[in-house]
Amino acid sequence: MSEQENVEQPDEGATNESNEVTADEAVVEHDIAALLAERDEFKDIALRLQADFENYRKRVAQVQADEVDRATGRIAEALLPVLDACEAAFAHGSDGVEPVWKSLLGALSTQGLKAYDLLHQPFDPATAEAVMHEPGDGGEPVVVEVLRTGYEWKGRVLRAALVKVKG
Repeated sequence: MSEQENVEQPDEGATNESNEVTADEAVVEHDIAALLAERDEFKDIALRLQADFENYRKRVAQVQADEVDRATGRIAEALLPVLDACEAAFAHGSDGVEPVWKSLLGALSTQGLKAYDLLHQPFDPATAEAVMHEPGDGGEPVVVEVLRTGYEWKGRVLRAALVKVKG
């Protein structure tokens, strides 16, 4: 053999093997990219579902809180005649009724009941109903007498006051 023949010639099998490795690497790279894209898609779906569930949970909690407020508001509304009777008894000089009236009003106030103080205030049809009217100077109507106290329950009118208006 001559020196030129001793130089090793590249083996055709080695070339084929390196081409196969490159092809396999390309398939693996493609599979990894596809898996990463699929993972990101599932992650987005999971995050969206988590946000939807959190919104649902908040909405249900708000609906339940509103239902509780309405139910307690109905109880407070049912107690308004008792408050009216206590107020009338106190106005007619019954001494023993004041502690009960103040206690009941205090307990309901801590839960969200608010009595309107409308005397000498401008007339507001949202909080009062004018059942009597006396002529005035033609200016803005003003409440001159409260015939029945009005109440608010947690920001909404529970019962409008009955008032006498001047103006």
